[in-house]
Amino acid sequence: MAYQALYRKYRPTTFSDVVGQEHITETLKNQLSSGKIFHAYLFTGTRGTGKTTCAKILARAVNCLSVEQGNPCGKCEACRMAEAGENTDIAEIDAASNNGVDNIRELRDQINFAPASSKFRVYIIDEVHMLTESAFNALLKTLEEPPAHIVFILATTEVHKLPATILSRCQRFDFHRIDSSVIESRLKYVAEQEGLTLTDGGANLIASAADGGMRDALSLLDICVSGGNVIDEQVVSNACGMAGKEYLLKISDAVNNLDVSTALTLLDSLYAASVDMLRLLNELTSHYRDLMIVKTVKGDKKPIVCSASHLEALTAQAEKYSLKDIMRILRILKEIFPSMQSGDRRLQMEMALIRLCAKDDSAADTSDLIRRISALEAAISGGAVIKAPVNVTPAEEEAPAPSVTEKAEEVSETVTEKQVANGEVDCWYDILETVYELCPPAMGVLNGSKAYIDGGFLLIDAPNPLFRSMMNSNEIMRESIKKSALKHLGKSFRLGPYKKATAQGNNDMLAVIANKLKEIEQGGK
Repeated sequence: MAYQALYRKYRPTTFSDVVGQEHITETLKNQLSSGKIFHAYLFTGTRGTGKTTCAKILARAVNCLSVEQGNPCGKCEACRMAEAGENTDIAEIDAASNNGVDNIRELRDQINFAPASSKFRVYIIDEVHMLTESAFNALLKTLEEPPAHIVFILATTEVHKLPATILSRCQRFDFHRIDSSVIESRLKYVAEQEGLTLTDGGANLIASAADGGMRDALSLLDICVSGGNVIDEQVVSNACGMAGKEYLLKISDAVNNLDVSTALTLLDSLYAASVDMLRLLNELTSHYRDLMIVKTVKGDKKPIVCSASHLEALTAQAEKYSLKDIMRILRILKEIFPSMQSGDRRLQMEMALIRLCAKDDSAADTSDLIRRISALEAAISGGAVIKAPVNVTPAEEEAPAPSVTEKAEEVSETVTEKQVANGEVDCWYDILETVYELCPPAMGVLNGSKAYIDGGFLLIDAPNPLFRSMMNSNEIMRESIKKSALKHLGKSFRLGPYKKATAQGNNDMLAVIANKLKEIEQGGK
């Protein structure tokens, strides 16, 4: 006999067996006990929370010949046929693959026929939000004037995609994410039935990864079974490709210490252990979210899914962080999520960790400063007069400004030159979109950046520490930025990194250059 997945083997057969959705199951049981049956139900909520399970139970209950306190009895002929999948009056339709208007028209033709052997013909339409607009219109006609022997049960994870006309004709039930303690209890029960030893830490980690979904939790437990009869945190981490809480603590310690080397070494270890980088990003985001909660929510009861020992570790680590740094890190992790959907995920995570460890992104590059001072000395020796714009340190290898002919080629005919005032560039996001089209690698170093205009300069404030070197060495990226700025601003600019003015003259690059120039001038007298 083929192996049966745990989520199917332990799927509830009555409303009383469903856990975590009592606000729904109790209402349905009361309705069925009183004989009050609606023609259309809508079950909505995140995946794995019991929508399809309750739909199947409801389909059996409305046809049960001997309802027991709102539950199908499981003993009558109608219940036995339904459980065996032999009741032709109960139809399950996957709207993801049957979403056309022809499918709904075929359904409309069928509903006119009376049930073959049951009280009602029940249609369960899963993922109903996948129906096309024309299919929704055809379904609406059926919902407006349904035959007395028809019951529709619609299920969806994206209720916002359903037309209001459909919503208004259904009795709606919202399924909540199941509480982690409820999931852990159910996992312990299933493990006991299967002869497994599931530790508290293992159950907690599975419940945390399941994110409120019972089906996902049982599926994760199923994966862990291959690791042996004893399932602890390490088994769960290895089986599911997770970093594990200890690794998350180590990585965040390295970030707090601005230790790029340790952070990248830890990442390399996780990559070698086949940890999925996208899952790691989600875990790291959840970890810093927990630090944020620990930092802001007072009292013992905090909305965090973890063991008491891990909460203690989180509390200790949160004391090392400022809330401002936690929010900065969460913002960076959120920014890189879209780029993780495609491309080299390992590289994206490495770049993210470098950004997280670069706490002071405005810190000047000393070698860069020395090169520029040397260039100034050489220029002064040759008799050149140098004028530095405010708050700017131009890139060393500036390309010449484009000619009038080049401008005509680069600017769209619909773009006219704007009166560009000094200050932050409002359309920088639009400029970046064009830059990414011309030079995709620029996405990594320009994520989270801002830009400012100072006279004829476009000054870029990028948090990525690799930006300055990329700006100086990558001609394609420089030209892409120039072309994009010209397209959206209607004016040609020279490029440079933005540097905030500081009260300490020794740390201000312009002040250092000015002092150096003064020394040169005094030495020449």
